[in-house]
Amino acid sequence: MREDYESVSIESKRSTAFLEAIINANQDAISIVDENANLIMFNPAYTKLTGRDERSLNKPIGAFMDGLDEDSIHLKVLKSKQPFIGFKHEKKLHNKNILVNAAPIIIDGLVKGSVATLHDITEINRLANELEEARKIIRKLQGSYDFEDIIGNSEKIMRAIELAKRAAPGPTTILLRGESGTGKELFAHAIHNNSPRKEAQFMRVNCAAINESLFESELFGYEEGAFTGAKRGGRIGLFEKANEGTILLDEIGELSMHMQTKLLRVLQEKEIIKVGASKPTRIDTRFIAATNANLEEMIEKRTFREDLYYRLNTFPIYVPSLRERKTDIPLLALYIAQKHNNQYNRNIQEVSPEAVQVLMNYHWPGNVRELENVILYCMINMKINDTVIKREYLPVMLNKQETAKRPAADNEEVVGDYRNSYLQWEKNLLILALKKYGKKTEAAKNLNMSMRTLYYKLEKHGIE
Repeated sequence: MREDYESVSIESKRSTAFLEAIINANQDAISIVDENANLIMFNPAYTKLTGRDERSLNKPIGAFMDGLDEDSIHLKVLKSKQPFIGFKHEKKLHNKNILVNAAPIIIDGLVKGSVATLHDITEINRLANELEEARKIIRKLQGSYDFEDIIGNSEKIMRAIELAKRAAPGPTTILLRGESGTGKELFAHAIHNNSPRKEAQFMRVNCAAINESLFESELFGYEEGAFTGAKRGGRIGLFEKANEGTILLDEIGELSMHMQTKLLRVLQEKEIIKVGASKPTRIDTRFIAATNANLEEMIEKRTFREDLYYRLNTFPIYVPSLRERKTDIPLLALYIAQKHNNQYNRNIQEVSPEAVQVLMNYHWPGNVRELENVILYCMINMKINDTVIKREYLPVMLNKQETAKRPAADNEEVVGDYRNSYLQWEKNLLILALKKYGKKTEAAKNLNMSMRTLYYKLEKHGIE
């Protein structure tokens, strides 16, 4: 009998020694409590992380006053008999972020204690934050944006974002419509970066800025000797550079009829003919066009090709003006300010309610681009240590217009008030016409407008 007891004792000591060796060799901090929540075992890594030593042994885990959330986890495990995985400290321990995993020790169906591992994730969090900052910097350097950079939660902007997200994964040609300064290029970047083509080139062409005599050679490229002064070896055009990527044709309404014909062939045939070349070059490029022009009226005036319009208008997305989503102004104003904080050596945390009210009452003919200019003006104009954009920092022209109901103070404000009134009148007219005539064809006929124009205006006003 004595021999059996000694044998069990030796085996118990051996198991305890093995357990202590395993725990002590572990790089993660480990703590064990009994069923009464008394701390009965821990390893050197635990001492190094928490500062607790042998004096803490056999004391209730809840008696310690150093605020470790790990203590409450032990108590929860003992009470629930369930493990807790991936619990992050809400408080920082010695400026460290701690991740805790804990599980019950069950013997013969009874909870006899709890074991917890504490993992220092401070360095992981730091590297993750640095990586995110690096991604933001790289995205800024590349001039590329994602849907998260489109700020706003109003119905119209959310509808535009939803349509863009639906269209992004496919090869469909997209037509972005809306006034100047609404963020059409930002949408184009976001669509490209959420498509299978995101690793390839994104090219932007301002159709209004390129001289027509250079337009063909810039877009299509040219062969060596194609014309006097041609570069040796020829040149690759923007269409070819964007092969397997995306090309944004901005201000598409500014293209001449001659170049519209050239572009139509590219869209139809998916090939280009370089200046001076005899054979076409195949391309796989996704096209996004953007315009603030009324293409339907241009077609009727014969300044825009109808067949090109149908090629471009495969999937139209209307980007609303700032006047149509004024509830987004507070979000946008603060976002713009904080985006430029470092550049202007500021620490703006808030836009005052009085300043917001003035911004909400202004008519924004220049849309988000104008709002950004106003916020940058405030950042230059405000006191260096001020963290709030106040009303007095706003440009004088905005402060003159305290409410939309006041009489216009100058010609510019008259135009703005007229535009708002006109848009509301147009929307009401469309709603009444649809209600009165029942069918869109009849409504268009009685409004003396083409079906194209009717559909565009319905989309612009968000009328189903």
